[in-house]
Amino acid sequence: MIRTALARAGLVAAATCAATLLTAAPAAAHGADAPNGTDYRTRVAGVTPARPGLTVRVIEAGARLELTNHTGRAVEVIGYSGEPYLRVGPDGVFENSHSPATYLNRTLAGDTALPADADPAAPPSWRRIADGTTARWHDQRALWQESTPPAEVRAAPEREHRIRDWTVPLRDGTDPLTIGGTLDWVPPPDAYTWWAVSIVGLLAVGALGLFAAASPAGVRALAALGALLVVGGAVAVGYPVGRELDAGAQGVGGVLSGLLSGQIWPLLTGLGAVAAGWYALTHRPAADFAVALAGACLALFAGVANAAVFARSVAPVPWPPEVARVMVAVVLITGVGATAAGVLRLHAASRAAAPAVPAP
Repeated sequence: MIRTALARAGLVAAATCAATLLTAAPAAAHGADAPNGTDYRTRVAGVTPARPGLTVRVIEAGARLELTNHTGRAVEVIGYSGEPYLRVGPDGVFENSHSPATYLNRTLAGDTALPADADPAAPPSWRRIADGTTARWHDQRALWQESTPPAEVRAAPEREHRIRDWTVPLRDGTDPLTIGGTLDWVPPPDAYTWWAVSIVGLLAVGALGLFAAASPAGVRALAALGALLVVGGAVAVGYPVGRELDAGAQGVGGVLSGLLSGQIWPLLTGLGAVAAGWYALTHRPAADFAVALAGACLALFAGVANAAVFARSVAPVPWPPEVARVMVAVVLITGVGATAAGVLRLHAASRAAAPAVPAP
């Protein structure tokens, strides 16, 4: 029976890996636009002169700007050469196919090749790209595009530095407007401390697998593992929800759409961990197998995938970065610890079920 369970675990793991490889392209594209963390903090000061109904904010850990226009009039975002780039108004969001910014802003790195008709001096050729009155775009004026930090940061990386004050011009009819903001370097946290805390925690959780499964202590250990998986799974679901909110998702429908299109694996593994935790709490057969498999998926898809936040000062969630690091640490501790404990319990059960070899 134990061998059968292990064989099934291998099949499930192989199927999971294959599915991950098959769906890696869309997930990677989403991740490129929404970084897992950064040390450059982008902030918006506001629109000058102010327009009631016209708001701008930073989303995706500073990777994009989001402009919402409820003025009832079309407002244009001006590109890098002074040409109209975006038009946001009551009839939707449009981009100028002749603007170089239309292509340069498609990726965070700004490395898209320009087509032959990308001419900022040409009359605008508007192309509708979205309904509604909200536009989101990468803007190189609000980002640090170089691979190495500025000279002042290299000289004193332990201090916070103002990199620059940035502006993005707008146009409301014939009236010029300006989005103003700041770009700062924020020293990253000590990643070794967070990894050390996570390792100590996962070792403590893994030690629950050392208790004999049939003993009262083993029964309590299984219940503790189940409770930890429920908590870790709930945290694992909450983190991608935060990422979608930080990426500009509006309402329950917007969050669900973003989760299903770009955060499907953290969502599924978090829900699976909650289900496996409940399974263990009810002392169902093969609970050890469920705990080990759910823990491995949780650690891989919701823990390791977000562990970059340990070494980044700005997290892609709408709450303080310290909270984000605690959440990722909880997921790692729960996932790796539950995997180790489940494997230990399965190994002990396998040895107990093995037939005794008669003495010669």
